[in-house]
Amino acid sequence: MPHYNLYDIRQKVKIAFLITALILVALFLYISDRLVKDLSLEERNKIEIWAEATRSVASSQTDIDMNLVLKILQSNTTIPIIITDSNDNILQTHNINIPERHGEQFLQRKLRSLKEKQQVIEIYIDPTTSQYLYFDESTLLKRHAYFPYIQLGVMLLFLAIAYFALMSSKKAEQNKVWVGLSKETAHQLGTPISSLMAWLDVLSMQEVDKEIVQDMGKDVERLSVIAERFSKIGSQPEREPVDVVETIEAAVDYMRHRISGKVQIAVHTPEKKIAPQPLCRPLIEWVFENLCKNAIDAMDGEGSIDINLSLNNTHYYIDVKDTGKGIARNRFKTIFHPGYTTKKRGWGLGLTLVKRIIEEYHGGTIYVKESELGRGTTFRIEMKLA
Repeated sequence: MPHYNLYDIRQKVKIAFLITALILVALFLYISDRLVKDLSLEERNKIEIWAEATRSVASSQTDIDMNLVLKILQSNTTIPIIITDSNDNILQTHNINIPERHGEQFLQRKLRSLKEKQQVIEIYIDPTTSQYLYFDESTLLKRHAYFPYIQLGVMLLFLAIAYFALMSSKKAEQNKVWVGLSKETAHQLGTPISSLMAWLDVLSMQEVDKEIVQDMGKDVERLSVIAERFSKIGSQPEREPVDVVETIEAAVDYMRHRISGKVQIAVHTPEKKIAPQPLCRPLIEWVFENLCKNAIDAMDGEGSIDINLSLNNTHYYIDVKDTGKGIARNRFKTIFHPGYTTKKRGWGLGLTLVKRIIEEYHGGTIYVKESELGRGTTFRIEMKLA
């Protein structure tokens, strides 16, 4: 049966929506562009009629309807026009606001601009005389040309606001689910843990091998630690000065007794001792257990994990390096998202919890420092020195 990754499915849905939106935007812009081109063609046809009317007035024809010609000439109230002779002397202008100062220079600049657009109609007055009509798009046509982009911008702004509002509410809802699930898990674990503790007292009074009872006691104590961790999710955990090295080694020691001998875990500490730092020890131990479990899964139960501590004047750094399968660069951030997993089992919440514990509860940072497919991955945790 194929394994479906919840995060990948969600990503595919997002991509499908994005592609659909881009197709709709492209279609919208195409239709608007066609409309503008049709309006531009319509305006050119009107100008050609206007040019013909101008030619009729300038010629010596007597068999024309002057009333109709004047109506045609007066009908243009929006399209800017400049008429010149064959020597580029300006003869007439229409629908151009000429400034009082430097009007001639303004018209020459406008004429050069219209020439560059190559929107010109030659008017034959007589066999030896021609005039040239240069025209620009009307204000209405320009508004139509810009309107689709303005409308698109407003639409994108609205979608962005709606998206961020939705994501904010969704994140708040997810946080409530996280907290509720964690608290309920801690509560449900409490009853059987109490019962097991009572049974341990009974067994210790019976003729039961003390070593077996001690091992069972360690497991029950471990369950208590797990319940305590879940109870702290959703509320600001109490932090107290703890030895960073000792905390990491305690988590690693716990993992060593529960993994194959084919996996070697080593902790490398700096020569300069790190002063006790304000941490929530149960949650920090959880972080390193999760990172070690992920590394072991990535190595298929065989390889090495190196945990290196270093520090400077302001921060201390913890690098967790494995010799596993590695992570593709485009997955460096998505591996921390809820539901992302490459395993057939699991909810894909381990690294999400790790990120939350480090960044939200301790004010640090965790990220993939480096990774190479087939060679391994290094996670880096950055924390401020107290």
